[in-house]
Amino acid sequence: MRHRIFRTAITVLLLLQVSALPGQLSTEDHLADRGFWPTQPAKSRKDFAGPEACASCHSNKFASAQLTPMKNGAMMAATAEVLKSHPHLHFVAKQYQYAIDTGQDASRYTVTDGQRSLSYELTWAFGTARVGQSYLFKDGAQYYEARVTYFDKLKNLAFTPDRDLSSPKDLAEAMYRPVPTQEIQRCFGCHTTASDIGGKFDEAHLIPGVTCEACHGPGANHVRAMNSPSVVPNANDVAIFNSARLNPVEAVEFCGACHGSWWDVKLAGVKGVSTTRSAPYRLVTSRCWGKGDQRLECTACHDPHAPLQTEAAGYDKACLSCHLNAQGVKPSASLPGRACPVGTGNCTSCHMPKVYVPEMHDTFTDHRIRIVKAGEPFPE
Repeated sequence: MRHRIFRTAITVLLLLQVSALPGQLSTEDHLADRGFWPTQPAKSRKDFAGPEACASCHSNKFASAQLTPMKNGAMMAATAEVLKSHPHLHFVAKQYQYAIDTGQDASRYTVTDGQRSLSYELTWAFGTARVGQSYLFKDGAQYYEARVTYFDKLKNLAFTPDRDLSSPKDLAEAMYRPVPTQEIQRCFGCHTTASDIGGKFDEAHLIPGVTCEACHGPGANHVRAMNSPSVVPNANDVAIFNSARLNPVEAVEFCGACHGSWWDVKLAGVKGVSTTRSAPYRLVTSRCWGKGDQRLECTACHDPHAPLQTEAAGYDKACLSCHLNAQGVKPSASLPGRACPVGTGNCTSCHMPKVYVPEMHDTFTDHRIRIVKAGEPFPE
């Protein structure tokens, strides 16, 4: 009886803790529900219309989306502009020398220890030149991750994040990491479109990069419906998913399916400054997030169909949707945030500081909105 009471008390405490957390579900939880969610396996490749089919009705969004980091998040290595513009990349770690040499039609990855060498042609490139680009190659049906990544700040190679080894057991381990099938599905699920058909990775028919149907779901039915004369005018939501109808918590977790939701980061065990790479996770730890607010959704600041805004002033409008911009005015239900006592613009430069992430050799904007105090430790 005492054991049962103890077990019940622990369960209640855990439930109370979970109910107080800013995030509600992990991506795996969302994928288990009915309905579309990013990275969800599709039933058939025929359900996808392809991004060009969207362009006939959404030409402006289609055109601007071609310039986004998401659209260019994965490509065949042979078409990677980073490699073409840096045809001879080198990196040295102890006795191992790494090189990626790019010719007209291919990029070859080579590692030598001074006595022996291994060399493979790169197959896929993940990421853009804005921060870094990592690489995969194949040997038969097995995928391998290159042990080195191109980093823009270095203009050269260094160890792939979290993949450095102080003492590799041999040349092969120094060169690569075999990637399990499930991990390949997750990687391509976030960097490409239509890569998972019926729970199986479909490399032959995937669409490189994050295109329309990665976030709106397979669109063949939608295109057919909208091209049918029997469709009611303005019924532009026929057979397509619109994330704008999600509540604030769901909307942030929707983006978090690939960018890191609260639960995803916690379950992965990521800690410290590395968590700034997961903007949705950091956002919901902000004091002003509360139980969720539409004005703080990812899309309130970032249009996924447009290139990333990098100037702090470009986000002031979003900040002022919650905050007053004049001293002496009382906060209200519609504008609950007080006016900043030290500035009237470039809000994110102070309240969303840049944080250096060592494994990325670059800084990331910390989406935990707060009053930053000089010398304070990184807030978990």
